Amino acid sequence: MGAPSQHEVTELLRAWSAGDRTALDKLTPLVYRELHRAARRYMARQQLDHTLQTTALVNEVYLRLIAFKQVSWEDRAHFFAVCAQLMRRILTDWARRQQYLKRGKAAPHIVLEEALVESPMRSPDLVALDEALKALAETDSRKSHVVELRFYGGLSVNETAEVLKVSPETVMRDWRIAKLWLLREMTGGEQVGA
Repeated sequence: MGAPSQHEVTELLRAWSAGDRTALDKLTPLVYRELHRAARRYMARQQLDHTLQTTALVNEVYLRLIAFKQVSWEDRAHFFAVCAQLMRRILTDWARRQQYLKRGKAAPHIVLEEALVESPMRSPDLVALDEALKALAETDSRKSHVVELRFYGGLSVNETAEVLKVSPETVMRDWRIAKLWLLREMTGGEQVGA
């Protein structure tokens, strides 16, 4: 079975928005693989003893999506942007719970640059990243969205450009600047390489 077309996904999203429950049943298998791929890419960066599993993350996103009422889905890109936001919230909430459970223990502080390296031995400090992203959003919401879509949603540069309705070059520029800004923010303003 080939990958679903963007048009097919968009039409099902719109039908679901209009109240067609059968559209959701048809949509789920079409988007599940892509959601699972994005979650798997993200989870590959986590420590080996990470207790949140990829499938559990996707299932939690799905449960939150079906609970949405009155969402007017624009298109496939809008859907995956919302999924990236949900993944961010779920992962940040999970990290906060873990910090709460481990209060009093020395947890390593991992900076964004290390977190973005594809390594199963590294895990970003999701709470610190979430706080830094909130601060970035106050300064430049588009750059914050770029990080959210690429880091949490696993979207490519082109997919991110499509969601934000900007050029891929703009996404790359925003991505570079946002990484530096977040790194500085997460290291307490220490000087980072030029």
